[in-house]
Order: sequence, then C-alpha cells, then structure tokens
Amino acid sequence: MKEKNKDSRSKRKTFVFAPLRLTGIRTRIVCPECGNDRDFFEVANDVTITTRYVQNADGSFTPKSDESTILGDINLFCGECYADLSQYYQRFSKMIF
Repeated sequence: MKEKNKDSRSKRKTFVFAPLRLTGIRTRIVCPECGNDRDFFEVANDVTITTRYVQNADGSFTPKSDESTILGDINLFCGECYADLSQYYQRFSKMIF
C-alpha cells in the first residue's frame, strides 16, 4: 500500500501561478490617438451662466456668485491632439475631486 502512494505522488503535477495582474482595469484615461494621459478639457453645449455682482462705491463691480446650468451635451477632448474622448466622459466626471 505504501508503494501505491509513492506512485500516485510521483504522478502529481505541481502548478506555479504567476502574480495576478489587473491588465483589463485602467486607472487613467489615455488618449488612443496620441497617448496623452495628462491634459484634457471639456466643452459644454447650451449653457446658461448667471453671475451676480455688487457695485462698489467707485462704480466698479465685484462678482459675488456664479451659477451655471448645462442644458446640452458635455464632450471631453484630449488636451494634446484635440481628439474627441467623450466615450470616457462618465468615468472622467466621477474622478473630479
């Protein structure tokens, strides 16, 4: 019986697993056109901006508050090559702190 166990042990295979790599998950947005991963800008369409001012004693004005209402789409662009990256806008907007 001991001999049988020796044979079954010798037939066992040993597996070595490589470290887990999260290659499908990206933490940064990267422009597929130029590789930029740093500079971006957004353009909002159909925006109403309301700025409230206070007039000073000398007749000049000082802004007190700004309000904006975006009625249209918001697009994201690469700051280097100006490629349209709007497909990443939802993720971009969640990462603004």
